[in-house]
Amino acid sequence: MRRASVAALVLVPTLCGSLLLTAGCAVKERPGGRPPPAPPGVTADAGSATSVHVMWNRAPGDTEIAAYEVYRGGTKVKDVPGDERMVDITRLTPSTTYVFTVRARSTSGDLGPPSAGVRATTPPAGPADRRPPSRPERLDGKVLGSSTVRLSWEPSTDDRVVESYDILQGGSKIHGVGGDRTSAVVTGLRPGTRYSFTVRARDAADNVSPVSAEVRLSTRPGADDGRGTAPTGFRAEARRHDGAYSVELSWLPPPVDGIVMEYEIQLDGRPATTLVWGGAPPRGRASYGFYVGEKAGVTYRVRIRAKLPDGTWGGFSVERTVTTGG
Repeated sequence: MRRASVAALVLVPTLCGSLLLTAGCAVKERPGGRPPPAPPGVTADAGSATSVHVMWNRAPGDTEIAAYEVYRGGTKVKDVPGDERMVDITRLTPSTTYVFTVRARSTSGDLGPPSAGVRATTPPAGPADRRPPSRPERLDGKVLGSSTVRLSWEPSTDDRVVESYDILQGGSKIHGVGGDRTSAVVTGLRPGTRYSFTVRARDAADNVSPVSAEVRLSTRPGADDGRGTAPTGFRAEARRHDGAYSVELSWLPPPVDGIVMEYEIQLDGRPATTLVWGGAPPRGRASYGFYVGEKAGVTYRVRIRAKLPDGTWGGFSVERTVTTGG
């Protein structure tokens, strides 16, 4: 196999009989017996001149997570329950750059290694500001499946600038996006459940707007194909190189908030390879190619899906058919 065009891509074989046998195949990890891995996909964005919103993906593996520890530099600043993956770090200094990392702690008390550090710079405080942004208007929502919804709204205005938006569910903040955004994707919801969402705007001085009108959405019952969380623009073609054929894939990440670090490729309806980016994944179109043999005239069906930031698998892309030598 050859690597994708993106550096730091890690191949994880799905079958223990693979030539690329991993330690995880040879010895199954006992839950709680080892420290959990570092949480991937950590992001940090200024919410105001004195706060930063930190998000991360669920720590991979079978270890049960009791809590996440959030660090500012080398200082722990927050403990977050294991079923949550975001937090607001407050009481920061305006116009200052901070580095944040996250560590997972198992139910047996084992503390995993720190994540990659992410930087966030708080904006200047500016002159005294007591005027809040305007209320976000025309909040709308769309159900994307049994566990995901997309919200959208018209932008708020402020006498200076809208720094961020808070997404509330039942009156509690569950998500946050930058002030240049007017949409958000909420994942990790329960199937067949009715939810109530509102949005409010926040400026650099931490003034918050009145909450928007409420939108109520019911997720679809049971499991579904998750098309709303599938990679888009999926392409596949067969190419010949050095006397052998490869299947070349490219796709756009699914339209969800957060960072997608892992994908599963299926060939002829069966898992073929799991791709995990060790560094930052591409922001736009990603690509990957793998060899399938030297014989011409062989037809393959291929599709791909992403592991979402909440640790669940999203929907499969459309399936493409390719034929070697065709």
